[in-house]
Amino acid sequence: MTDKHTYQEGDTMLCTVNKIEGANVFVTTSSGAQGSITLSEIAAGRIRNLRQYVTVNKKIVCKVLRTNPLQLSLRRVTSGERQEVLDAYKQERNFLAVLKATTKSPEKILEKIKASYDLQDFLDQAREDPKLLEKVTTKTEAVKIAETWKDKSSKKKKVKQEISLTSTAPEGVNDLKDILETKEAQVNYLGSSRFEISIEAEDFKTANTQLQTILETIKKKAEKKHAQLEIKEK
Repeated sequence: MTDKHTYQEGDTMLCTVNKIEGANVFVTTSSGAQGSITLSEIAAGRIRNLRQYVTVNKKIVCKVLRTNPLQLSLRRVTSGERQEVLDAYKQERNFLAVLKATTKSPEKILEKIKASYDLQDFLDQAREDPKLLEKVTTKTEAVKIAETWKDKSSKKKKVKQEISLTSTAPEGVNDLKDILETKEAQVNYLGSSRFEISIEAEDFKTANTQLQTILETIKKKAEKKHAQLEIKEK
């Protein structure tokens, strides 16, 4: 994930659709850069209705294919990458709401933070060391921000992923139970060989990292037992 004007291939970021012309979609990234997406990078397979995937003013998560000019892809973004970017966007909006309620210049403070730090890292550090906030605002406002943000972010964050898991082996039922056995996450059966893996943590970044580790373990177990695993795109 990135929120800077200097992009690298493989970076992911939130974009807003500006216009759709023929087989091209033009977007503005979260940091103000202009980019484009060709029809083949919208979704895999044949696209009958482009506006089923993108519409003007819609926010979408994209991945950088080339930097000059900035060419992006929608279909190459994984569900985990998409969730991380959307979670970061949600966290930024929540923090801005806190700044608006506790400071005189909320947008200015937010920009000051983003100019020197990764916002998520800054918030994680500030949660442990509230005095860090004094680098971007007055001591009085820093205390108000820390207290309000602590109350708002104290609730654990939950992430989830739907998967499809099947087995044709004679011991298939037992194999599936073994593959899905974990103490770190909650596993719910959704029906028709579909399962939901969910996990809670102090912040979205940690929760997503732990979820990806669990999914990788499930993948290895499935391969070992010759089961069919599909991780659903969100």
